Amino acid sequence: MKVSYSAHELKFKHPFGISRGTKTHQPTLIVELEHLGRKGYGEAPAISYYHIPVDKMIADLEQKKIFVEKFAFTEPDRYWHYLHHLFPANSFLVCALDIAAWDLYGKIKGKQLKDIWQTETPLDPPTDYTIGIDTIEKMVEKLKEKPWPIYKIKLGTDNDVEIMQALRKHTDSVFRIDANAAWKADEALEKIKAFKDLGVEFIEQPLAKDDWEGMRFLFEHSPLPLIADESCVSEADVEKCHHHFHGINIKLTKCSGITPALRMIKQARNLQMKVMIGSMNESSIGSAAIAHLLPQADYIDSDGPLLLEEDLATGLEITDQGKVITSGAPGLGIQFTGLYRK
Repeated sequence: MKVSYSAHELKFKHPFGISRGTKTHQPTLIVELEHLGRKGYGEAPAISYYHIPVDKMIADLEQKKIFVEKFAFTEPDRYWHYLHHLFPANSFLVCALDIAAWDLYGKIKGKQLKDIWQTETPLDPPTDYTIGIDTIEKMVEKLKEKPWPIYKIKLGTDNDVEIMQALRKHTDSVFRIDANAAWKADEALEKIKAFKDLGVEFIEQPLAKDDWEGMRFLFEHSPLPLIADESCVSEADVEKCHHHFHGINIKLTKCSGITPALRMIKQARNLQMKVMIGSMNESSIGSAAIAHLLPQADYIDSDGPLLLEEDLATGLEITDQGKVITSGAPGLGIQFTGLYRK
C-alpha cells in the first residue's frame, strides 16, 4: 500500500452562511491509496468548529504514514478498525482513508459500491439544495437562481420566520430547515409551529448538541419531525438520539467514514428512526461516497458539487429534479478533473 494526499481550497459559488458564521472557500483533503496497481480515493472536508483543520490531518498522516502503508489490505472493514485505533482523535482523516479503501475495494471487485452492499429494498430520495444564511433579498436571489424540488434552508437568526415567509412567496418546493443548534427550546417550538404552515418537511438540529432535556421536550411537542446532526456524530450517539429525535443525519467525515456509517444506518433502522446522509460541502469525490449510500437513506443531502465553483472530479450527475446518478464504474465511479493535483 502507498498513500499520498493533496490539500485544496474549493471556492463556493456564493458565500456559505450558517448560524456559526460565513465562509467563501471549503478546505478539503484528498487521499490516494495505491495497492497492486489500483488506486482508491477519499475526501475529508475541514469544518472549523470540529477543530480538525487540513493541516492537522496532514500532520497526523505524515507522523504515522509508514503504519498506514504497512497494513495488509483485504477488506475495508478491517482497515477501518486498524485506522480507527491508529488515529483515535482524528475521525476526519480516518474518513478520507476509509472512503479511499472502499473505492479501492470496489475496483478490486469490479463493482460500484452500492452494488456491493445490495440494499434489499432500495430507496431513491432526491438531494436537497442548500440556501445559506444571508439577507432575505440574497436568499431569495439564490432560490430563484437554482429552481429545485427540495431546499435546505440554513437558519439561526432573529428573523427566521420572516425569512421563511419571504422564501415561500417564490416557490412551492419542499423546505427543510437546519438551525445548526442555534435555538433554545421555547424559541424553537414557537418557530416550528409557524413553520408547519409554510411547507416545511422537518427541522434539523434545532438545539445545542448536548441539550437532551430540551430535545426531549421538543420531541414530545413539535408538530414537525426532528433530525439530529451535531447531536449524532458517532455510532455511540445513535442510541442517545432515540426518543429525542425522529431521525439522524449521518455525516461521513464526522463519524469517520463509510464503514461506521453502514452500522449507524442499521442501528437507526432497528430503532425505527429515519436516516439522512448529509453533506459537509464535499467535492464530487466525497459526494460520490454519499451517493452510494443513497439507496439506504430516507433523505439525502449531496449538493456539495452544486454549491462549489470548483470541483475536483466527474462521474457524479445531479439532475434538475435532484436525482443523484452514479457513473456505474467500479468503486466510487469518479474521474479527476484538471483541478486535482498531488
